[in-house]
This record gives sequence, structure tokens and C-alpha cells, in this order.
Amino acid sequence: MTFTDDLAAQTLSLRQQIHDMPFNTEMATGHLRRDVFQGYIVQDALYLEGFARALSLAAAKAPDSAAVAQLAGSAAGAIAVERELHTHYMDRFGVTEAMLARMAPSAACDHYVSFLLRTAALGPFAEAVAALLPCFWIYRDVGRDIATRSAPDNPYAAWIDTYSGEAFDESVARMMALTDRLGAEADGPARARMSEAFERACWHEWRFWDSAYRMDGWTQPADMPAPGQRAAAPTA
Repeated sequence: MTFTDDLAAQTLSLRQQIHDMPFNTEMATGHLRRDVFQGYIVQDALYLEGFARALSLAAAKAPDSAAVAQLAGSAAGAIAVERELHTHYMDRFGVTEAMLARMAPSAACDHYVSFLLRTAALGPFAEAVAALLPCFWIYRDVGRDIATRSAPDNPYAAWIDTYSGEAFDESVARMMALTDRLGAEADGPARARMSEAFERACWHEWRFWDSAYRMDGWTQPADMPAPGQRAAAPTA
């Protein structure tokens, strides 16, 4: 068995729960509420910027030029997807620049990005790669799964096609191969840290989708604005 085979077995239940989440089952039928998807793509755009930064931090630690090129290319690809969200999905689903400017990262988005940036900046290279892998792997698997049961004329077909497509699959395969190589080279404690980082990132994937479906922001004390939002100016 490869290291990613071990990771798959370790997180099987959690990853299956992600496939079965209402967000993904309703996307497959085309019945996902429009406002839920609007909130999701805004949070995804905010997340992808942080994800690209984490990939760039990991690339700077890579031990060889091939890994540097791979992770730097993935960072550029994440930014390209963010731009596609702006030019295609946001226009198509009625998300305006004004709406985007008003929205701050949700607690789930902020927590996930902070975890990735902290791991990439402070952790060993192999641990950073393991933490970054679920965003590739889970999206590919969810996209493929939804594609097999997607309703005809699904309004979310463009999203489904992106993550179930061959181009994205190739990037996932490269990331899995890098993780397998690093796992094979690591000693027992290092492999355990990689496994822990991977499992934690899988949990963040679950939380991100759960938060998007429930349209969660930040739970706040009374009369306190959410992070990123200003309180109303006092009246005279």
C-alpha cells in the first residue's frame, strides 16, 4: 500500500460524510438553493487566495526544482480559478462586486486558511504538502461522484465539469504522487505528523461545506459586529 492508500483508509468515514452532505447531494440534483451557492462561491474565492499563498509558502521549502515548479504552478492555478469565479460563476449567479466587497471570510473559511498558512509557514515541507492535499483530492472525488448522478440541465454543471474533468484530475494525481514520495521517505514520527495534518485538513473541508450550506458567519456576542464588518456610527 502507498502512503495515500493509508490516508484514504484513515479518513474513509469522514470523506464519505462529505460526499453525503446536503450541499453536495442537492448540487447533484440541481436543487441547491441559489443563495446558498452564491455564498459558497464568494467564500471559495476568499479561500482560494489563501490556499494559493499556502502553496507558495510550501513551494519555497521544496527540496528540489520539480516540487518547486509543481507547487508554484498549483498556486498559479488556484488564482486562475479564483479569477474564473469572478468572471463566470459570480456573474452567472448574480454576485456583484459590491456584494463581494461586503463579505468577509466566514469563521470556517478563516479557520481553514489559517491552518494551511500556519502549517506551510511553520511546519516541515512534507507536513505542509499533506495538509494541502485534501483540497485537491476531495474536490476531485466529490466532482466525479456528482458527475455520475448529476441531473440533466443542472445549473451547476460548469462547477461539476471543472472538478470532474481531466485537467484537474492530472493536478490531483501529481499532488498524490508527491505525497506518496514524501511519505515513503519519512520516518515514523514524520509520517504520523503528515497523517494528522491530512486528517485535520479533511475536517476543515467538511466544515467549509457544512458552513456554506448553513450560511454561517461568525457567532458573536450581542451588539458586536462580525470580524471584517464595521459597527454603525453612533447617532447624535
